[in-house]
This record gives sequence, C-alpha cells and structure tokens, in this order.
Amino acid sequence: GPTTMSDPQTPLLVRVARADSQYGEAEVVRIDRVLRERYSLSPFEATALRAQAEVLERDAPDTVRFTRALKETVPHDDRIALIAALWSVALSDGERGAEEDALIRMVANLLGITDLESALARQQADRAT
Repeated sequence: GPTTMSDPQTPLLVRVARADSQYGEAEVVRIDRVLRERYSLSPFEATALRAQAEVLERDAPDTVRFTRALKETVPHDDRIALIAALWSVALSDGERGAEEDALIRMVANLLGITDLESALARQQADRAT
C-alpha cells in the first residue's frame, strides 16, 4: 500500500512545502489532508506517512533523480493528480512563492506533464482550497 517506505510521491509534497523555507502548520495540515484523500488513510496514518516522508525528503537525492523514478512507475493520470496535490500544498500558505512555483514547474516537466496540464491542475487545486 501507499504507506510503504517506497512511496516517493509524499516526500515530493514535503519538498515543495519546504521550498520556500517556511514549513508551517498550514502546509502540514494540507499535506495530511492530501494524503488522507489520495490514499484513503485515517488521520493517524496520514500523519505517520507525512512524518516518514519528512525524514525521506531530508535524505532524498536531488529532485531530478527522484522525480524521474516516479515517471517510470506512476501512470499519467496519477502524475497529473500529483501535480494538483503539489499545487494544493504550495497554495496552502496563502501565497504563491516563486521557489515553490519553479519547483513544481520543474517537477511537472520531469514527469512529462505539459504546461497546460499543470495550469489546469493548479486551477483545480485552487478551487479545492
């Protein structure tokens, strides 16, 4: 299941949240919510998965390497959903940071997601907030 150590999508959420050097309550709450919705987890499981992801993210290789691995293993629709989740986390602190923006663009690009798909995912995330 998604709660295994091998879920590389969650560390990516943490990385985006940390991109603007402010990893705050709003972002943590949003990540937990995204995880609960994405994987149908209990609040407890979501918190555990996020805590694990925070450790993994610290030790993870550069974003390029671990995003490439995702592209190989994650179906296209799920990659779009992931980009929407990343936008959701980036938008959760009420401001769009340039660092978060740039990081998500890069990730989308590496995942083979077009700018249009990424923009649509962002609108979707924006509406869901």
